[in-house]
This record gives sequence, structure tokens and C-alpha cells, in this order.
Amino acid sequence: MEQLVIRDADVVDGSGEPAYRADVVVDRGRIVSIVKEAAAAGCQRPEAMRELDAEGLVLSPGFIDMHAHSDLAVLRDADHSAKAAQGVTLEVLGQDGLSYAPVDDRTLAQVRATITGWNGSGDDIDFDWRSVGEYLDRLDRGIAVNAAYLIPQGTVRMLAVGWEDRDATPQELDGMRQLVAEGMEQGAVGMSSGLTYTPGMYAKDAELTELCRVVASYGGYYCPHHRSYGAGALEAYEEMVELSREAGCSLHLAHATMNFGVNKGRAPELLTLLDEALAAGADISLDTYPYTPGCTTLVAMLPSWAHEGGPEAVLKRLADEETSARIRHDVEVVGSDGCHGVPMDWNTIEISGVSDPGLGEFVGGTVQESADLRGESPWATARHLLVQDRLGPTILQHVGHEENVQAIMRHRVHTGGSDGILQGAKPHPRAYGTFPQYLGRYVRELGVLSLEECVAHLTSRPAARLRLPDRGLVREGYRADLVLFDPATVAAGSTYENPRTLPTGIPHVLVDGQFVIEDGRRTDVLAGRAVRRSPV
Repeated sequence: MEQLVIRDADVVDGSGEPAYRADVVVDRGRIVSIVKEAAAAGCQRPEAMRELDAEGLVLSPGFIDMHAHSDLAVLRDADHSAKAAQGVTLEVLGQDGLSYAPVDDRTLAQVRATITGWNGSGDDIDFDWRSVGEYLDRLDRGIAVNAAYLIPQGTVRMLAVGWEDRDATPQELDGMRQLVAEGMEQGAVGMSSGLTYTPGMYAKDAELTELCRVVASYGGYYCPHHRSYGAGALEAYEEMVELSREAGCSLHLAHATMNFGVNKGRAPELLTLLDEALAAGADISLDTYPYTPGCTTLVAMLPSWAHEGGPEAVLKRLADEETSARIRHDVEVVGSDGCHGVPMDWNTIEISGVSDPGLGEFVGGTVQESADLRGESPWATARHLLVQDRLGPTILQHVGHEENVQAIMRHRVHTGGSDGILQGAKPHPRAYGTFPQYLGRYVRELGVLSLEECVAHLTSRPAARLRLPDRGLVREGYRADLVLFDPATVAAGSTYENPRTLPTGIPHVLVDGQFVIEDGRRTDVLAGRAVRRSPV
């Protein structure tokens, strides 16, 4: 690995402090020297085997995606430009309580079926792991960018309890504690939950608190997708704050939005709740994506009782006319817990992807639009898609509010997370555009954040949450995970119409001191590795 000097860069170092001009020397994957312009006056400038002229470019730490769904994509797609081209040098996987470790043969098959819409079927993956440690070892064979992992609580419950909606027995709770402890010992940075997804949502707070105590004992954090982002959203946030306080566990709120009509303009209430908890000594952070629509699977909209027993049981219920009618009533009239307690408006549900290419005609339209074309009810269309695609469809849910997005991203504990689902013909543009969207739209165009503030949100703050002692800042001795971008042109290329378009204005990205993006093109470097929990 040759020594590199990056000359005349405008360094935004991740601390939030003003930018400065400097030459930065990288060697053996580390930043070994930073020579500021003032200090270099009259002095010999650093030399290296290779030079990069960074005139007009900002040099910052690599961006950390605090909420990624690339669990299989990093193994399937060596290129992985969806993230590398954004300047992402570290992703946090294992989100929303559902991922692929720890598993056994039974639960691996169930997880694969449950989150096909997030990650694909996995038919092209050799699942040669079962434990968290084995999955991290698999990442260590070489991936495009670095990855950390959260133990998925729903997968743990699936393994220890199954798909039943009931309290865990004392023996089952002990088993879950052991699984969480093993995952933390093997390098996980914390635990996630998906409390509107089954089977994780069947866990009551007392059970979650016990698991969070284990996470806390290893210095990890709890990352819940909490029980509602719609009706009762503030109460759901408050529940997580109280749970983490009771467990003595750090809390990171996943995709912390205030969505649906019932929450329009209510972001200040959430921020007041967080400020009061922080003032009382709580350790809380959050992540958001800089867009208004959400993204998930169509099956996630169903009530939790319809999921009991696992994916095959869901399909049987959908096939039964009487049970299907009951599901429809919960979704459209009552407001199912899968849809955050809000009665469904099918005009807000856009199909973004299907597993069966024969259903491609539905992609890009709302369920209501497709139903109108077919001359049937929206529920009939949704049911048809779920059954024919075996629960595979992904959706965009157009329920967000711009004023809430901007208010939350300004908060002092905010970090960036794409929540990027890479599957489907028309994925959410956040998968390819979150980080340049922050820098282009919300810094340069709207001025919601200063450049220095925004870079801190995307680098040092998440590194601090992950307790990474040598990432997230441009500092001597730190790892050379770095991004060079043009502040005048950086922008998300992805749109709702063309979501897989790569960003502009990010010519260079380094992982471990090696170029993964050079002159705007992906190299063949696979410098990414698993980033394991630092010892307490």
C-alpha cells in the first residue's frame, strides 16, 4: 500500500469546527500527518510516493450509515456503488430486529422468507454462517465498505421462542439472554428491534429490558424501530426512552420520523421529549433520512395476529376468504399495528419492487391506481400481490412531512441513516442518495445545516455512538476512511423516477487508505471489513 499525500484540501474534519486548508498524508491505512497551510508556511511540504491534488475539494471523514439494509448486498455485490459512491465507508447492518445471524437451519429459512423484500431471496448467497461471529468473519473476506452489526432481537426471539404471540418462559428468556451475550462477545455493537414487525413485536417491555441489560453490560446500544410512527408515536418514543433508562442502556432511535397526518408539525414535541431525557442524563442518539416517504414491505402493513406462525401461516390466512376479510377490516378500518395504528390510505402505498418479474406491471404505481385499472378494490390488489409474490413486494409509503424532517435533522444528537433497501425495480432514492442529499439539498441549497455541522452529523457523531476510537475524524493516527467532495456540485443523482442513479460531486472515496472510488469511478478494491465492538 503506497503512501499518499492529499494536497491543498479544505479539511472539514468532523468535529464541527471551521474548515482549514491542509496537506494530509496517508500511509498503511492511517492518517500519519496533517500539515495545515499556516503551519506549512516557510516549511517543506510533505512528500509521498503518490500525490492527489484536492484543490477545490472538501476532505472529510468517511460517512457512516447508521441504518443500512445491505446485509446480503455487501456479499452479493462486490461493486456496491450504491453506498461507496455516496462516500459511505461504514454501514451498520442487522437493523429493525430481522437479519441473518444468529440462526439455525429452521430460522434461516424463515428469515429469508420474511425479509425477501429487503434483501432478496438469498438464492445467490452461500449461507455458510449461523452465528454473529461467523457472519462477521464472512465480511472479513473483503467487502466494498466496512460494516458493523446489531443483534436482531426478532431473529433471536424466532430462534428461542418461535412465532407465537406470548410471553417468553423463564427458560426461553435465559436462552435469549445467552444469544445476545454471545453476539456481543463475537463483535456486535448492540441490538436492534422491529417492534412493528413480527415476531419481535410480540416481546413486551419487560422482556426487551432484560435483553437490553445484557447489551449494556458489554457497552453496546439499543436501536429500536419502536411500536408506532403514526398514532401514538410520541408515546412509543417515550416508551423506548423509559425502557432504556430502566435497563441502563444507551439508546439510538432508528429512522426517527414523525409520519402520517396525525403527526404533521409535531416534531418539536418529540425533540422536547428527547431534550428532557438528555438533561436528566440519558444517553440518546437518533438517525434520519432526508426524504419524506418511508419504505418497507407490503406484508408489514398487516396486523400482527396475521403473522403468528411465520410466513407460511400468513399466506394461508390470506388465502382464506373469511380470515382475509378480517385482515382487511383491521388494515382499512381499525388501523393495524403493522401500519402504526392508522387506517390505510391505499393512495399512499406505491409498489417499489416485486420478486416475481411477471408482476412488474405493478411497480411504480400506487395500490389504488392498480386497483382502479383492474376494476377491483385496493385490498383485492394488495392481496393478489402478497399471495402471488409470496410476501415479496416492497413499498414506498408517502406519509412524511418536510417540516418534521428538517426540525429533527437539526437536533444535536442527530446522525444520518439511509434505511436504504436496495431491492426492487424502483427502490427508494435514499438508498443511493442519502448522504449527497444532505450535503447538496440541505446544506448548499436550503441552509438547514452548515457544512461543518452536517459532516459532524454524518461522521464523528455516529462514530461516537459506535464507540470507535479511531474513526469519524480527520486526525493523525485515525484510520484513513476518507471522502473528497466538491461542495459546489455534490448532489444526489437518484430520484423517484430513476432511483439507481449515482451521485455527482464525489470524485474520491478511500477505505483503509485505499481508493474504492477514484476520479468518480469504482475501483476493484475490497478494503472493507467487519468493524467489531470495542472492548468496554
